[in-house]
Amino acid sequence: MLPNALQNVIDALGTLPGVGPRTAERFAYYLFHSDKNITKNICDSLENLHDKVKSCPVTYALIDSSEEISPLYNDATRDKTTVLVVEEPLDIYAIEQTKGYTGTYHVLGGAISPIDGITPDQLHIKELLSRVEKDSVKEVIIATNPSVEGESTALLLQRTLSEKYPSLKITRLARGLPLGVDLSYADQITLSAALENRTDL
Repeated sequence: MLPNALQNVIDALGTLPGVGPRTAERFAYYLFHSDKNITKNICDSLENLHDKVKSCPVTYALIDSSEEISPLYNDATRDKTTVLVVEEPLDIYAIEQTKGYTGTYHVLGGAISPIDGITPDQLHIKELLSRVEKDSVKEVIIATNPSVEGESTALLLQRTLSEKYPSLKITRLARGLPLGVDLSYADQITLSAALENRTDL
């Protein structure tokens, strides 16, 4: 029914996570009717994506291909003795936007998920252990997602780190109710975390 070129764009966009058939059609139709420069800019940026971006060999954060190490690790003002552990590279930028953290990061590359075939040995856990020794790390902050997979990963990290480095301080991001949310709308995991992390008034 549709021209092949347009259908090919719809099919390609439909492979993106969270993009259904109707959304893919709207995106493709918009690109067709928009200025050619918009489409060209998108094509150019996608073409450079794999060649211009790589992972930092120390922190596993995303960096420019021209860089050797993540600037957030190389920065002399960052505290290398504090490491915040996240699941994915983009989690770093969420923390950085708070402007309240001055340590370094370590990206695991996911979370333990037997259903998806992700086992502990596929994550950057060994590399984290090496960093604890190399940088004389005093505190590891576990910031995995509040999901079943994230909780399982956090427990494994806590056990592994505490067994190998008994004097290492291991902390976890606080869990609780976000501002402006009614109790009746909170899920059980959030409510349980809020109770566990309750504070004195």
